[in-house]
Amino acid sequence: MLYLHDVWVNWFEGEENGYSVCHFHEWRKSDGIELLDQVPLLYITEDLYDYIENDMHDLPEDMLDNIYKRAYMRKGQERNGLDFAAVVTDGNDIIVFDTIGYQIPVRKSRLIPRQEQLVFDMVSTTKPESFNFKGRNVEKEYHMLSMEPSLVHGLTRRERQLKQILMIALDQLRTANNPEELRYWLTEWDPKKYPFIRYMDEETVWHELYEGVKKGWSRSHEDLCNKMIKGQPFLEKMWEVEQTPEQNTSKQN
Repeated sequence: MLYLHDVWVNWFEGEENGYSVCHFHEWRKSDGIELLDQVPLLYITEDLYDYIENDMHDLPEDMLDNIYKRAYMRKGQERNGLDFAAVVTDGNDIIVFDTIGYQIPVRKSRLIPRQEQLVFDMVSTTKPESFNFKGRNVEKEYHMLSMEPSLVHGLTRRERQLKQILMIALDQLRTANNPEELRYWLTEWDPKKYPFIRYMDEETVWHELYEGVKKGWSRSHEDLCNKMIKGQPFLEKMWEVEQTPEQNTSKQN
């Protein structure tokens, strides 16, 4: 079995979409970077890799058996074993996962560039394994709180986070489904539609609002988000964190 040593990881927990597991250039000083003393490296098929990177479902049992208690985390002088953790690659992309004792990839991380290159070099003469993976039982579904990759493509970490906050606020608005509230926020988003909005039913208003904001990110998106979360402490706190995000100052490469 192949192993990597002294692996720096920046865990993103509970992320079912790979675009939310930030690459090294988006790591922040405030992130909790940890060191894996040793971790197995698996070269796997593209289907299995996509399943791990972009889902939160049970991993193949034979793969879990293969990596059981073969990874170790180091904190100071302590070296602690991890039940199921590994670096996986399909030859194009790389991700690290830790199940924290379960059978799903609860925590995920990227690697620093130098270790990414090492991974590609190490698997260059081997063949990918499928571990009896048969594919997803059902096709992955995206929704407002789990956006399609195309809706966040090209956005920075800050922009993705703010867009997620906006989607949470929109989801709350949709759940309440108050016609006057819907009309108010559509007017805020697109004042030019004001003469027509009062004649729209709530379904039409919602469609116009969601279709208008779901693509891209702009100053108008940010302004709308800021206004919608007023008076919601949890969302306001998330917003504040993204107003002065720390830049990546690590010297690792």
